[in-house]
Amino acid sequence: MPQHRSLTRRSFLAQSATAALAASIAPRAFAAAGKTPRILLRSSWQSVNIGDIGHTPGALSILTTHFPEAEVILWPGNLGHGSREMLTKGYPKLRIVEGSIDKEGKPTNDKLAQAWQEADLYLSGSGSGFPAANHAVAFHKATGKPVGVFGVSSDPISGFGTGRDPEGGTLNSLRERALQLPADHLSGDLRYIIDRAAFFFCRDSITRDYLKAQGVKSPVVEFGPDAQLGMHLRDDAKGDAWLAEHQLEPGKFVCVIPRLRYTPYYKIRKTEPTETDHAKDALNDRTTERDHAKLRDMMTAYIKATGNKVLVCAEMTYQVEMGKAVLVDPLPAEIRRNVVWRDTYWLPDEAASIYARALCVVSVECHSPLIALHQGTPTFHVRQPTDTCKGEMYRDIGAGEWLFEVDETDGAQLWAKLAAIHRDPVAARAKVKSIMTFVADRQKHMVDVARQAIKA
Repeated sequence: MPQHRSLTRRSFLAQSATAALAASIAPRAFAAAGKTPRILLRSSWQSVNIGDIGHTPGALSILTTHFPEAEVILWPGNLGHGSREMLTKGYPKLRIVEGSIDKEGKPTNDKLAQAWQEADLYLSGSGSGFPAANHAVAFHKATGKPVGVFGVSSDPISGFGTGRDPEGGTLNSLRERALQLPADHLSGDLRYIIDRAAFFFCRDSITRDYLKAQGVKSPVVEFGPDAQLGMHLRDDAKGDAWLAEHQLEPGKFVCVIPRLRYTPYYKIRKTEPTETDHAKDALNDRTTERDHAKLRDMMTAYIKATGNKVLVCAEMTYQVEMGKAVLVDPLPAEIRRNVVWRDTYWLPDEAASIYARALCVVSVECHSPLIALHQGTPTFHVRQPTDTCKGEMYRDIGAGEWLFEVDETDGAQLWAKLAAIHRDPVAARAKVKSIMTFVADRQKHMVDVARQAIKA
């Protein structure tokens, strides 16, 4: 077991006793005060990715399970592609307030201002790089109330910009380079709010260790699983109907999800490409075929050995057509007959229903595997070096055996691991259950800390 993961588990055990005591006292304190604790959840960053959609019901599920006396007010970024309807159906009492902040850091409408006034805690949902950190700063300065963070990543190495590496690197490389940065590397705005955060849960231990090396002053800087791992919504009626229509039998198909090394947001948002966008396109053009040839080799081996089917599907909108182009069309006809291409985007509740029926989910994207794990399904994350440090979360939760660095992996290795799951799916699902037991314990700890922050 890697040292950083064992530290994650040891620190959890040490802290959980204290948090459990606080949690046992806090509900009585709120009841005695006659006040409903209110949490302003900042989440739903975008809707072109079922991972970003799923963060919100994941956080809501964790909070309602472990802090049922609290009222959660959602402050979303974007609720398109049917995500608003999914949330209101799943959480009919959910209050949603929208808007932004003006140049003075004040809410841009009365409903949002009222939510700021009523909230006892600003809670930032999972995402990359502390999304909307300026909103957290504005809330804290205006109200003096606590701010907390539920499972984010902060990668100081990967990407475009001064001092960053567009090629990224392996997770081991990112950890090593992050810890070599000077102690004043963290930007002033981020340091301001992290220093003042009541708690800051990092969804990967690379982020946690980087922030600790930067000397941030938040009293709680710990590993906390991505909120997606709490997403319990399912649409079995829609999912089962789709599986029946495409003759996919439960336990006899594998889902495969592609990804470009850099998401072409300018194409998604229909804006003019920048010089950086052109550089990202060039990197994608150079790497897409070699990344996905390995997946095709695995798919071919699986189909030849079992006669079963493969479902090619998407986590982001752009990957619908991409899946056909890089995973389906290049296959020989005799293999392609056993491949089903999903030609539409979907919501995470339908994806969860279908992933639950799969033998395994194999994804270059990071969040479909998390959806699958919550449903009890074994899953592989085939990580690209540009996809930040968030993939370390798989080692942190005990799923390191199913984490692959794409540049260090070939199709034969993927098939060998998949073949083991095919031979003994019961053992693989038992492993998932063990992973999710640790995740559930950690989620409860996160909520206990949030409750204590409100109480304090």
